[in-house]
Amino acid sequence: MSRYISKIKQLRIAVQRYVNVIILIVLFLAPAILPSTAFGRTYLHVQALSNAENLVEQGRALYEAEKFNDAVKVLQKAATTFENNGDKIGQAMTLSNLSLAYQQLGLTKEAENAINQSLNMLQSPIKNPEVFAQALDVQGRLLYLQGQTEKAVDIWQQAADIYVKINETSKLTRNRINSAQALQALGFFRQAENILGELKKSLVIEKNKSIQATGLRQLGDVLRLVGNLSESQQVLEQSLKINSNANSKQAMGETLVSLAKTARAQQNYQAALNYLQQAGNYSLTSGAIRIDLLLNQLNLLLETKQYADATNFIPQIQTELNKLPSSRMAVYARINLAQNLVKLRENTKQAPAWVDIAKILAEAEKIAHNLQDLRAESYAVGTLAWLYEQAGQLTDAFKLTEKALLLAQNINASDITYQWQWQMGRLLKAKGDTQAASGYYAQAVKVLQSLRSDLVAINSDVQFSFRESVEPVYREYVELLLQKQNTQANKDNLKEARLIIESLQLAELDNFFRSACLTAKVNIDVAVDKEDLTAAVVYPIILPDRLEVILKLPGQNNLRQYTTRVKKQEVESTIRQLREDIQEFKVGADKQTQYQKIYEWLLRQAQTDLENSKVETLVFVLDGELRNIPMAALYDGKQYLLEKYNIAASPSLQLFDIKRLRRGQLRALTAGLSEARFNYSKLNYVETELQQIKSELSSTVLLNKQFTSLAFQNQVQENTFPIVHLATHGQFSSNPDKTYILAYDRPIKVNELNQLLKTRDINQPDLIELLVLSACQTATGDDRAALGLAGVAVRAGARSTLASLWNLNDASTATLMSQFYKELTQPNISKAQALRRAQLQLLQQEQYAMPYYWAPYILVGNWL
Repeated sequence: MSRYISKIKQLRIAVQRYVNVIILIVLFLAPAILPSTAFGRTYLHVQALSNAENLVEQGRALYEAEKFNDAVKVLQKAATTFENNGDKIGQAMTLSNLSLAYQQLGLTKEAENAINQSLNMLQSPIKNPEVFAQALDVQGRLLYLQGQTEKAVDIWQQAADIYVKINETSKLTRNRINSAQALQALGFFRQAENILGELKKSLVIEKNKSIQATGLRQLGDVLRLVGNLSESQQVLEQSLKINSNANSKQAMGETLVSLAKTARAQQNYQAALNYLQQAGNYSLTSGAIRIDLLLNQLNLLLETKQYADATNFIPQIQTELNKLPSSRMAVYARINLAQNLVKLRENTKQAPAWVDIAKILAEAEKIAHNLQDLRAESYAVGTLAWLYEQAGQLTDAFKLTEKALLLAQNINASDITYQWQWQMGRLLKAKGDTQAASGYYAQAVKVLQSLRSDLVAINSDVQFSFRESVEPVYREYVELLLQKQNTQANKDNLKEARLIIESLQLAELDNFFRSACLTAKVNIDVAVDKEDLTAAVVYPIILPDRLEVILKLPGQNNLRQYTTRVKKQEVESTIRQLREDIQEFKVGADKQTQYQKIYEWLLRQAQTDLENSKVETLVFVLDGELRNIPMAALYDGKQYLLEKYNIAASPSLQLFDIKRLRRGQLRALTAGLSEARFNYSKLNYVETELQQIKSELSSTVLLNKQFTSLAFQNQVQENTFPIVHLATHGQFSSNPDKTYILAYDRPIKVNELNQLLKTRDINQPDLIELLVLSACQTATGDDRAALGLAGVAVRAGARSTLASLWNLNDASTATLMSQFYKELTQPNISKAQALRRAQLQLLQQEQYAMPYYWAPYILVGNWL
């Protein structure tokens, strides 16, 4: 405290009677599934006081209590007082704080005016560097929330430069964390990781243990956000150790809560519960942190199906809720509790009645209304409407959803607007008004697409999950569009449905990468209407009660639709059983397998149309778990699909430029590991594979110790290789942190591929025509593991990627790859044709005739 007072005196001497209000952008993660901005709560701290000290202190207290509307009124008075006193610095700093309060209320115009006034007062020349930097931080935050991420990064960099000059470590830490989040949202993973790496180094040598521990905790939280879960755990454990040595119990409790969130993101639910139980042993003075702890425990108990314990936990949460003062946190905590109670009702008879849950939400609405917090009020009203929907009271649900939607639209809160538009669509559909329902679904999808970067930048343990609150919007809209009608409207609906499915594929990849960095490169129909008139595109869509297939035939404007009445559960169980059978050699010569059933579902009805159009290549834009099985092995009762068609897959036709292979002099960079590394077994046939490739085309080889990540990058950057072939262990997973390719020195994660494969020659874009991953596999037990394969294909930046769904570690791989390259060097042979011919050669050999050997190879992207 003496240091604090001393600093105030020094500042008073320096700026006489000027006030310096410090604005700290603090990452405070709200309870799981609670609505929040990417930056969470933001605090105002008073550093020095003057004649307006009472007003500034009141504003700070109201802001921290999340009474933002009241804070605005008080800070406006404070700014006027400073202006009347001719105190420009005090006025400027108060305006910065006022901008933050406006931001919390969603009043972006007012926030922009306030921060612009503040900056104009402080610059030309800069009267106080520290205050100016803090104002820049506030401006950066506003730009970020407005979707102007690149500008935000530039502004934060200006602030960071000032903090470095004046040696303000704690403010620099928070600034760098914000910048890293923004860069990650833009898709600049390497830059974001560089910032976090530098930040970690500076924190390790930080002498102030309190700043060090707090900074490491914040760093651990943001590492979780960008998907670096193992590093997040390590950093948080460092923070915990420092706090333990300092015997800082409050900080230890907060760090344990952060560790629990990371463990939960790792799906290590028991560890997460253990951390939360440990945190509960510390006397957490903050009611917000206590309720965060308790709500996370409740949510984990529900996820782990410990319903009796969850039920017993509720009274304690309600007691703590009643202690919370009126604030946005108090509103969101009640919403969180209500959502969890509905989950409890779905699984046990001991849960509270609908009316009791409704009372909790009504109280949340009342608090938000009294606070004049329109954002929180919209959430409370909309969630109450959702509760009525669950209870079957559709009329009440409809009225409340209309109210919530209007509140959200009045403050331009797009991230919640789409949720209530979606809810309106569901309610209208339930009433039988499908036309009006489609209109609301269309609006919701449009808003979601405009929100791409915002959604992926929000921490998954704060924001709802993609699979629960984003994906269903697309799927339910498609389900409406594909209702059978023999009209022109139906033809238009088919086109709209296909566009929505393509958009869903992009959204899934955005969510996978935690970045909206993917852009459509080509028109969706150019590939099959201009570049390849022998190719058809197949869109299977798994819906709850049926499987729909949309077919795009070459040169034909109208799409075809085929419907099979089969439950989603049957489709998914068939896929899983099939995958298991094929890997256990249960798919034998009789060919009477689940593959015939899937063929019937996907292609039997389209068979005549395909034959009449003289289709030679099938391109599948696969949905859900269908990505986990090879289409080549589908069986029509007489032949495998491979025996009739060239086959390729694509996460989206818009992502790949479909062009003929530019042969010239085909050269390859081949790299592989035959030795055991990092607990991975030897790959016995890698050397043979690379030697056989070298016999077919000119290649540079990196084997074992030569195949380091740096050596690999240097080769790519210093030479021209249209083909990159990696014969090494790797894994595809729905988690990018678990999607990697193994080099001799370390795993190369999916987010690094784009950087490693970039050439130094900026005049040769799209240099890599083909990336081959011959020994990778999809993660066991992960029903969306093949999403990682699509992610690798997109992130690598190559036109095409050839990979395997499972690792054979067998001579058959070397044989297939050798034949593939032999075919690829032939004139007028596409990649899909070359792969098919190589697979057929294996199929025709008795020892390799089973699909296990020839089926797992998937060509993703450009098939020509």
